[in-house]
Amino acid sequence: MTTLDDILNAPHPASEWILAQDCAETGLHPDDIRAEMLRRIGEMRASIQRGLSSDARSITGMVGWNAKGLWDAPDVLGAPLLRRVQAYAMAVNEENARMGRIVAAPTAGSAGTIPGALIGVADHLGIPDERLVNPMILAAGIGKAISKRMFISGAAGGCQAEIGSSAAMAAAAIVELMGGTPRAAVHAASMALMNTIGLVCDPVGGYVEVPCVSRNAFYAVHAVSAAQLALAQLESFIPPDEVLGAMASVGRMMPAALRETADGGLAQTPTGLAVTARMEGRKDGEGPGGMIELPLA
Repeated sequence: MTTLDDILNAPHPASEWILAQDCAETGLHPDDIRAEMLRRIGEMRASIQRGLSSDARSITGMVGWNAKGLWDAPDVLGAPLLRRVQAYAMAVNEENARMGRIVAAPTAGSAGTIPGALIGVADHLGIPDERLVNPMILAAGIGKAISKRMFISGAAGGCQAEIGSSAAMAAAAIVELMGGTPRAAVHAASMALMNTIGLVCDPVGGYVEVPCVSRNAFYAVHAVSAAQLALAQLESFIPPDEVLGAMASVGRMMPAALRETADGGLAQTPTGLAVTARMEGRKDGEGPGGMIELPLA
């Protein structure tokens, strides 16, 4: 089983070591894996472009205009990278909420974090997609190492496991993109993870929309922050695999109400309950009823 510590001690660049491990495991040729990863990067970029150009509402009507609204708004803070990363991330997740095509990375609910952070940084610096292949391979290796130790779904371990994993993957990928060492990449992932521990999964109505769309924007920035710290040679005081173990332990302690059941957190606010009632065809305050089909427009 590959651990974060294994990746930390891998020869530079870590992505080549991960690629060799994957080829040995699957029997695939490295060129085939690289080609598939480039295709997936293209799918991520396409979902960003669709999301930035559309303000069509999701089926629930809770999201759909956020990414375009941010992208079209004046950059009043003078922070183009920040705005780009946030808008890209929300664009992907709003496409998901519209039932559009996205790349789960590692899940649909956290699909915006990696493209928002990695492609956002690349576009900010004028880096072509071909140079994102190795960073994406490293991201996949980080995600695989995480999945062997703990959950990567909100239903199993809270949003810490889902968005935390995607932020860790994105942070490591950015470090590799910028020429950082395997040690720096893994510590970036560790810092991204340790600062998401305890985050609950509380989607309003059970839909991957609120707070999920904006959460991807926030944690894409979180990933960039972790990468910046690691590239400055800052490291996680707690060793990366211990951070991972701590997050898994917290996930096991988390009550079911805070693990994607919509029985706690934001989902149980008065507004959250009202949205749930509307989507189930009930009057607010009535008991649960059957789901109703709503028009797409």
